[in-house]
Amino acid sequence: MALTYNSLPASAPILIERTVSVIPNSYSETEQGFSDVYARNIDAVYRVCFSFLKNSADAEDLSQDTFLRYLDRDVKFESERHEKAWFIVTASNLCKNEIKSWRRKTQDIDEHIELGFEQNFDSGETLRAIMALPNEYKTIVYMYYYEGYSTPEIAKMLKRPDATVRTRLARARKLLKRSLGSTADA
Repeated sequence: MALTYNSLPASAPILIERTVSVIPNSYSETEQGFSDVYARNIDAVYRVCFSFLKNSADAEDLSQDTFLRYLDRDVKFESERHEKAWFIVTASNLCKNEIKSWRRKTQDIDEHIELGFEQNFDSGETLRAIMALPNEYKTIVYMYYYEGYSTPEIAKMLKRPDATVRTRLARARKLLKRSLGSTADA
């Protein structure tokens, strides 16, 4: 049986109406454009969210929120690199906000032990060590090593001085060296 508008449950038109009201009027004209943007950026956005939140359900939620924020705003990009940078920074900021809101909740950590460390991509020891870094280092390491941005580009995206980005990158390397037990110079 084909699903038609008339065969939907009574509550469905309200849900459809609410969903449509979130999507800008120009969406139908740029549906293919959005699909292309989504395809180019979903992996990076998901990885950023997962590195902060460490579980796939929350990472998926905030990945979706990142793309909803894109749809909600009229963002113009200079290039694909600028586009990817915007998505990474937006996802990072949404994750940081989510983590802050979690701190306000008064739940016992033992209730959430089972969430632990899920993996949907490379689960190497290095990645685990990167995910254990403080947030101020994690974003910079991800952008530098996984996305290939230079320190001046990262500084511009994060609105931090270039020297601060280089210092945090150096500190992150030292922390990684210590946690991985490497004897090589960082």
